[in-house]
Amino acid sequence: MVLREFVRSLFDGLSVLVLLLMGQGSGRQERSKKLELATSETMQAEADVQSDKEEAEETKTRDERLRLVFGMADLKNKAIGLYNIGQTCCLNSLLQVFLMNTHFTGTLRRITVPPSASQKRRSVPYQMLLLLEEMQCGKRKAVCPRALACCLTEHRVKLFVQYDAAQLLLTLWNLVNKQMTNPELIEKLRDLYTICVQECMLCQECSSETKRNSNMITLPLSMLDSGCHLLKTLSMKLVHLPQTLILHLKRFCLRKSASIHKLCHYLPFPQDLDFSAVLTEEQCQADASEKASWQYELFAVVVHSGSTDCGHYCAYIQSLTERKWYCFDDSEVCQVLWDDVKCTYGHSDLHWGQTAYLLVYMKKNS
Repeated sequence: MVLREFVRSLFDGLSVLVLLLMGQGSGRQERSKKLELATSETMQAEADVQSDKEEAEETKTRDERLRLVFGMADLKNKAIGLYNIGQTCCLNSLLQVFLMNTHFTGTLRRITVPPSASQKRRSVPYQMLLLLEEMQCGKRKAVCPRALACCLTEHRVKLFVQYDAAQLLLTLWNLVNKQMTNPELIEKLRDLYTICVQECMLCQECSSETKRNSNMITLPLSMLDSGCHLLKTLSMKLVHLPQTLILHLKRFCLRKSASIHKLCHYLPFPQDLDFSAVLTEEQCQADASEKASWQYELFAVVVHSGSTDCGHYCAYIQSLTERKWYCFDDSEVCQVLWDDVKCTYGHSDLHWGQTAYLLVYMKKNS
């Protein structure tokens, strides 16, 4: 009897021990699962942090890469204006056209920095690069182009003077082209803007014809013929058109009193332009491969308002990265629509209204 009770107690104790061991094992498994879950969550959190770092680094790298290629005025909607420091509306408009052209700024960034302070002060390409860098900061709505303006005065480009946009454009381009020292960049700049036309000279005595090619930066388009009638055809032969094509609408004529009169006639211009389709065989001296690349889209319009004696310039420019139009009016910059650009077609009754003066086209798929 006593032995039976002892054995039963022994079995009961063993049962309790087994249950305790099973409970400990289950607890260990539960703790193990919790530990694995916590480890997994930690690893996931670390992976998320690493992913965020990589994404932030990728964004930073992309922005840096964009800054190397694009002007900040054409990056992330931060269109930056330029303060007028003494009748510099014409200069400001042309600078915006240059600095919003990503092909030009890509060449500008590769220039050799002048070694001395005096050379830096007189270098137009370097001062344009400094201005671009300042515009890249994007902390203000506009920056002051004073250093560049002072640089230009050393090359006889004065302030407080009413300039013709086509003449000032040529002056700026010649200074940049002349002061570049890298032959490769000089060639790139010329390829970017230089137009080649064929000139024909006819001898009045023997009727022999002489042909020669000449280069220009803007393609002048007269609006009136010698009889003061609206001109509807191109009076020259084209050989080569550049990546950036600038058309100069000659909106002026000489009156009998020898004074220059501005022409405000209505003249529409297209957003897309196929030069190979609008030229006759006589007007085109290019080969087939050259003509195949003459597909252009409008990039910028330099606009003049006022008379030939006094007036104001601004520029409408399409962002190459956003495909949006902006109006650059000195320090004021705003986004506009194509209908706003069309308002610069001109009107014969609105002599003080905005009229397109320079049309800047850019090759498609360039």
